[in-house]
Amino acid sequence: MSQPQDVINLLVLSPVSTILQEMVSSVELPGSKGRFTVLKNHAPIISSLDEGEVSYLADGKKHSLHIRTGFAQVNDNTVTLCVEI
Repeated sequence: MSQPQDVINLLVLSPVSTILQEMVSSVELPGSKGRFTVLKNHAPIISSLDEGEVSYLADGKKHSLHIRTGFAQVNDNTVTLCVEI
């Protein structure tokens, strides 16, 4: 079964484990300079993250994960988050 063409890979890591790895349609992040959304083909970026909700849309359903702090890297339709929960 193939993946839909409008998805990105979301990988959420903590210092001790992989918290989440899922194909999603969008990710909304609590960036230090304000919230921002990542969609397919987003430009490469590295951002620090403040405490708040990481929201993502997977299989048409909205999910969220509360983080205390972290960093985000967006590159080649992959969003990698290194966070403290």
